[in-house]
Amino acid sequence: MLLAIDCGNTNTVFSVWDGRAFLGTWRTATDWQRTADQYFVWLTTLMEHQGIAARINAVIISSTVPRVVFNLRVLADRYFNCRPLVVGKPDCLLPVPPRVDAGTAVGPDRLVNTAGAFDRHGGNLIVVDFGTATTFDVVEDDGAYVGGVIAPGVNTSLEGLHSAAAALPHVDVSRPQGVVGSNTVACMQAGIWFGYIGLVKEICARIKAERGREMKIIGTGGLAVLFGATDVLFDTIEDDLTMHGLTVIHRFNKDMT
Repeated sequence: MLLAIDCGNTNTVFSVWDGRAFLGTWRTATDWQRTADQYFVWLTTLMEHQGIAARINAVIISSTVPRVVFNLRVLADRYFNCRPLVVGKPDCLLPVPPRVDAGTAVGPDRLVNTAGAFDRHGGNLIVVDFGTATTFDVVEDDGAYVGGVIAPGVNTSLEGLHSAAAALPHVDVSRPQGVVGSNTVACMQAGIWFGYIGLVKEICARIKAERGREMKIIGTGGLAVLFGATDVLFDTIEDDLTMHGLTVIHRFNKDMT
């Protein structure tokens, strides 16, 4: 059984893969101080609660928070008796290496999304990931990550408004009644909602124009479903794209050994 771990700036997601399907997926707040022992107790308790009696013998990690990786490595070594693959490290091979400027460090989450999207949809893609940052990943015909765009995440923007402007409250992300708000909350929700719809449409249109071709747009991340439900932003939405990408990379490395 494979334990796939996706550690983002806000949440860390754990999934157990049996080679055919994910048996269970759980998330916790990302905290670099959480120990391997705490991870193990938390994870095994949730697995038992769902009736999953999986024997983990392989671990793969994607992390945008370097300080968290040490304890996740200890988790794999101490409790699952295996050396984990860590995306972005030299010993973790990619199906197709990225083609970017020399010396550029590509975020492991973007490499994983690229691998997962190419495996399911082929190349010539734009992957839009609604996370702590909103990222746009361009996937070439052969499956290589060739660059993209990074914009502030939806919740990051809301927190920024709330923190920087004393009179502005914290608001949730939801579709407003109209674009013109008649109160402060409605005004903020309209700005975020229609602002991000415009951002996705404009950036994707400019990527297509710059590359001179039509491209399939894949939405992923927690808010992709919400934004994609009322506007035609994506050709398809993949809520498990990152986890699928981790299984693809693990399989590729296993086949290479």
